[in-house]
Amino acid sequence: MRKQEGILKNLDWTLVGLYLLLIFMGWLSVYASVYNEEHKDITDFSQKYGKQLVWILSSLFIALLILVVEGNFFAAFSYPIYIISMLMLVLVLFIGKEVSGSKSWIGVGDFGIQPAEFAKFATLMALAKFLGNINIKMDDVKTKVICAAVIVLPMILIFFEHETGVALVYSCFILVMYREGLSGNILLLGVTMAFLFLLALLINVYVLIGVLCFLCFLLFMVIRKTVQNAIVVVVIFILSSVSVYSVQFAFEKLEPHQKKRINVFLGKESDKKKAGYNVNQSLIAIGSGGVIGKGYLQGTQTKYDFVPEQSTDFIFCTVGEEFGFVGSAVVVSLFLFLLIRIIQVAERQRSPFSRIYGYGVASVIFFHVLVNIGMTIGLVPVIGIPLPFFSYGGSSLWAFTILLFILIKLDSYRLEILR
Repeated sequence: MRKQEGILKNLDWTLVGLYLLLIFMGWLSVYASVYNEEHKDITDFSQKYGKQLVWILSSLFIALLILVVEGNFFAAFSYPIYIISMLMLVLVLFIGKEVSGSKSWIGVGDFGIQPAEFAKFATLMALAKFLGNINIKMDDVKTKVICAAVIVLPMILIFFEHETGVALVYSCFILVMYREGLSGNILLLGVTMAFLFLLALLINVYVLIGVLCFLCFLLFMVIRKTVQNAIVVVVIFILSSVSVYSVQFAFEKLEPHQKKRINVFLGKESDKKKAGYNVNQSLIAIGSGGVIGKGYLQGTQTKYDFVPEQSTDFIFCTVGEEFGFVGSAVVVSLFLFLLIRIIQVAERQRSPFSRIYGYGVASVIFFHVLVNIGMTIGLVPVIGIPLPFFSYGGSSLWAFTILLFILIKLDSYRLEILR
């Protein structure tokens, strides 16, 4: 084994530099999003930007702790960490405090911790540990079932906390499984199910099932008319119909405000004063920024609190209004560069665990960036997930810091692993 030469010796400084740059830009954005003339000191701990500074400093401390830990620690303790994380998700259902309609927070003084955020890297480590086993083959049904169970368990627990947006993030782990050999047919099935999901919300259930019946009949007439093909077509029709009914059933179980948001997004309702207010104000803020923006701390939509949740879910509005298209393009480019670098780092790993974990980190960050920015410009429904390293909040920043720096540590440790 190669002698370790200090925790800073083999770090990927590109990833570290991008991380530091993003959290600094995020801090400035939080400051701008809640800026007022009475509290100009950016280190004022009574304000969100002061508290965010505390989260940033504590995140840097956590990052340092991760770099001190032995490189093989994470693979060795993946399953215990996953179990503890699941127990925390169960515990929060009983002792958690309710914030904005979701019971997903554990209060610690004036601060709150959200276990669902930390369950992401715990789930990813467990998935990487399992798939990294030399005897595991992605083609086996047992492998698929176990992977699905590892991913779906935290999703179910988080759904019970009424954190639909956070739960949906876990669906991105299918990209990790695809990289490890999951059939492209599964992804095609997923896209088909997503299309059915959308149609089920747009079209009357009975009309949609009638259309599915007709399409299945046409499919049977086109392919060879055998008993085996008939059975396949019937199974397809049954699964499709069950999926449509399931979507309707799940939709009816949502909170009224959640159903309202979905209907507004789909164009079934128009409500710019209530359910569609956030997105409408977000579009006004970003559009008013023009090409180069109004200037730092000069955003009127920001300054006068026209956009709700602007320091958290809609933090990108601040960038769009104050720095315009150019500033928005720079932020998106930085995230794109970060994702490309993470994938490059993942591909050069010597251990399957590290490679799989790396792709999982890229998947989680990609999903968050895509959905968060997408909802601020009206391309996806408002589901309330933070923009990595930018949005105000300790749980999110801590979770993304842990997620990224475990990969950085694993990457630095790769030179000590013998082939």
